[in-house]
Amino acid sequence: MSNSTTTARRRGKARLMQGNLAIAEGAIAGGLGFFASYPITPANEIATFLSRALPKRGGVFIQMEDEIASLSAVIGASIGGLKAATATSGPGFSLMQESIGYAAAVEIPCVIIDVQRAGPSTGMPGGPAQGDVMQSRWGTHGDHPIIVLCPSSVREAYELTIHAFNLSEQYRTPVILLTDEVLARMSETVEMPLPQVKVIGRLHPEVPPEWYFPYDNAEGDVPPLVSFGHGYRYHITGLFHDKSGFPTSRPDEIDAWQERLFLKIDGNVEQIARIEEEEMEDAEMVIVAYGSTARSARHAMRQARKANKRVGLVRLVTIWPFHDAAIERVARSAKRIVVPEMNRGQILREVERASRGKTDVVGVNRADGEMVTPAQIMAALEV
Repeated sequence: MSNSTTTARRRGKARLMQGNLAIAEGAIAGGLGFFASYPITPANEIATFLSRALPKRGGVFIQMEDEIASLSAVIGASIGGLKAATATSGPGFSLMQESIGYAAAVEIPCVIIDVQRAGPSTGMPGGPAQGDVMQSRWGTHGDHPIIVLCPSSVREAYELTIHAFNLSEQYRTPVILLTDEVLARMSETVEMPLPQVKVIGRLHPEVPPEWYFPYDNAEGDVPPLVSFGHGYRYHITGLFHDKSGFPTSRPDEIDAWQERLFLKIDGNVEQIARIEEEEMEDAEMVIVAYGSTARSARHAMRQARKANKRVGLVRLVTIWPFHDAAIERVARSAKRIVVPEMNRGQILREVERASRGKTDVVGVNRADGEMVTPAQIMAALEV
């Protein structure tokens, strides 16, 4: 099999960029050809920008009647050969869950951008939150693998959007970009040109149509996917299916398919799951954070260092699959791990699980539509 790789376009000057617009431009740079969504705060700027920019580049933009239809259209466009994405927030993300499960089961590449806001229900549309962390992993029914990325700066929002498209094609899976209202609407100066970023295209088979099976384990953990209309006929169903894509009730075929489905993600955690460490060489206390809250965490760490406290920061760029091994390594040497989040404690429990009781784990939580402050994190560092 082979895949196509190009280089994302770069510009030659510094720019003041808003988070949502950085995501939209990153999507175009990553090869976006189809975008469908339904309006929702605080993700609207993504759709507004793409409604104008994408058609000018030969792509397709559609405002759908609801979020269920949006992701369904995205899946269809991807099967037709286009890199496809949608953007939403909490209530819309909930509506998409069945289709996310379908995309995972039939292994169709696509990108879902969830700009989190305070909830549950309609909550506070203009308030930030990180309450969709567990929903992004377990929201759809049944066992399924998923990749979820979480940027913490405007520049990273651009880069991780491209990376989300790359991962979706590389592993034939839906990928979720989990951001929040703060990052979505803040503006930062982004130095251009950005580092060279590879854009990965779809894997193609090296066999003739009569030998092609879209779910063939013999092709490896990620069988190549041929887009409809390219002379390769095959079946797609959300039912348990055999290597040709037709429904099956044979346990041996179901078990082999499920094993491969999970192995392609769980077997590549070291390649997929990104973490960044700061001041960890001598850290006695460690802050584990992600998304916008990592910005408060970094400030708290620097203030603690000025006070001669040995504090380090582990930032989760990828939150699913969760990097258990990295957290367990931290737990072996840290006296305390502090986990700040804009929720009631979702990644906190993952850190506790991965730490295996080796150290004290403390949460700093708020879900009232406001940011976790550096002062709150500093208070939790006091032993």
